[in-house]
Amino acid sequence: MTADDGAALALPSFEGRRSMRQEIIETLRGAVISGELRPGVVYSAPSLAEQFGVSATPVREAMLDLAKEGLIETVRNKGFRITEPTERELDDLTELRLLIEVPTARRIAEAGVAPSDIERLRPLAAGIEDAATRHDFIAHVTIDMDFHLTLLGFAGNAHLVETVRSLRARSRIYGLKTLAERNELIPSSHEHAELLDLIEARDAEGAEELMRRHIGHVRGIWASEKRAEEAADEAPGDDSKR
Repeated sequence: MTADDGAALALPSFEGRRSMRQEIIETLRGAVISGELRPGVVYSAPSLAEQFGVSATPVREAMLDLAKEGLIETVRNKGFRITEPTERELDDLTELRLLIEVPTARRIAEAGVAPSDIERLRPLAAGIEDAATRHDFIAHVTIDMDFHLTLLGFAGNAHLVETVRSLRARSRIYGLKTLAERNELIPSSHEHAELLDLIEARDAEGAEELMRRHIGHVRGIWASEKRAEEAADEAPGDDSKR
């Protein structure tokens, strides 16, 4: 078990901000999903609070909320440890997302969306690309979640939206940094604008196929990361692995 060494993370300061607790929850959730907070590492509320520029209490409360979501677990007298889904769990979560989000994207395109709603989503699509360009992975994950949940909301099923929120949070995208290093994050991010174009054109088949491919990236990224980790573990000449 690895403990947080106090190293600075790419976390924003919330000093003097309003709705602080909710913003901290969303930022920590994004940090977990993006991999900024690493699986297996134990983080303390005071250490994170110092980086946020706030007291430990709202951070501790936010982490307890994330523990209820299954994203982290408490470690007695030490803090919180980031959980990691197994390969089988990620397969199951991805399958559920495909079963829900792909046909829903088709239904939304078939039914049509008001032009004002499409325009409301375009700044989010642009924000995702901007975050990808800046390699701001927490912002990328947070805006991406907002985009997809808002889009799914056009289907008119609040329970579906909450189910997908949980599935997306639990299927962590540990490979965003790797995707960025391979110059693949920006093209993947551009798919959000493409999806809006397809829905605006009421191209149901196109929207369905793009959503299927988009979700498939989650599984592919994670698999690539796992293969890289396994290769590093098996690399000769590294005494720390023996």
